[in-house]
Amino acid sequence: MSAAQNGHEGVVKILLGREDVNPDKSDHSGRTPLSNAAIYGHEGIVKILLGREEVKPDRPDNEMQTPLWNAAGFGQEGVVKILLGREEVNPEQPDKIGRTPLSAASENGCEQVVALLQSSKR
Repeated sequence: MSAAQNGHEGVVKILLGREDVNPDKSDHSGRTPLSNAAIYGHEGIVKILLGREEVKPDRPDNEMQTPLWNAAGFGQEGVVKILLGREEVNPEQPDKIGRTPLSAASENGCEQVVALLQSSKR
């Protein structure tokens, strides 16, 4: 659902009203609409998708990067806060080569996200 990636909240709502739309369907890279919305910081869409039972908030893509990993790596502080509020999201889940959301945020100089992830240690 490229509407999620592009921040078209109204379109996402319309599409989710259809029975033939799977809100957790992955693309060729294994990214779901939630992951794509997380990368681009579309907080409203992230909240909408997380409200759907079918959406798995910690589902990794082909590189084993979760929505939290993607949000952290791109410095999307608001999305990181939302995802950290979900019990089923593992803030220490590494990707395919062992990088965690914290290391992705650190590598990209995302100070506020690093602070959030450090304070969320379970």
